[in-house]
Amino acid sequence: MYSHILVTVAYEAAKDAAPSLEIAKALLTPGGQITLMHVMEPAPVFALNYLPEGWREEMRDAIEADMSHMAEGLSGAASVVSEGDAAHEILEHARAQRVDCIVIASHRPGTQGLLLGSTASKVVARAQCAVHVARRPPAR
Repeated sequence: MYSHILVTVAYEAAKDAAPSLEIAKALLTPGGQITLMHVMEPAPVFALNYLPEGWREEMRDAIEADMSHMAEGLSGAASVVSEGDAAHEILEHARAQRVDCIVIASHRPGTQGLLLGSTASKVVARAQCAVHVARRPPAR
């Protein structure tokens, strides 16, 4: 059982935070804390000229509202939105906040994932705490 669990939340197609949140609730010590975290990665430079003014702030506000909704009903839950490289931000937050378990979702890697690595594999390799990888079943 863990007293402070960090649950990563990705806003991408086919990624649902509910399974990771259920895992965190099952692993949490009574009275412990769950923190939901999303990392906004930088937009590609070529796309910046095509995005409307204020798009980043609007996106951040929407993500914060959604994560607050996810945290409802969880005693002592918190949420955080960070910006930068996802693996680095997750690992730094976990270290600074003394998280003792990270729950992160991962798809089965394809060739690209094997060559480039994924956020989950970087977190697993570098975390200073336990990491629970929630594997998504293959599409049928």
